[in-house]
Amino acid sequence: MSRSASPGSVERGWDGPWYRVRADDFEASFLPGPDEELEAVCNVDVFVDLKDGSRWSATVFTVAEVERLMETWAGSGEALGGRYFWVSDGLIIRDSGIDSMTDVIAGLIETDEFSTVFQRLEDD
Repeated sequence: MSRSASPGSVERGWDGPWYRVRADDFEASFLPGPDEELEAVCNVDVFVDLKDGSRWSATVFTVAEVERLMETWAGSGEALGGRYFWVSDGLIIRDSGIDSMTDVIAGLIETDEFSTVFQRLEDD
């Protein structure tokens, strides 16, 4: 049986270039491209503020986007001809879209895995 994490009560909307998702346990600020459809987002930076005041970040990729990038690099020679993929703050998910990404964030928080996946940002 698969488990589906839900962020609970959610508010969503644009705030300048940011698409913000406010849930019970967190606020996620995504930075998609200006013409990108939200359900098709497959590579995006996200900043997450938790209820305890801590701030976190990651770059979220879909499996398909990682494959696409590696194929591109195979032709360009980047990353040893597309033979590897590496990012220090990367999170790879199966399905595209902000909703899918938000569900993964909620699930990581729910299962106490969030702090092992996201990078904590310095407090101001």
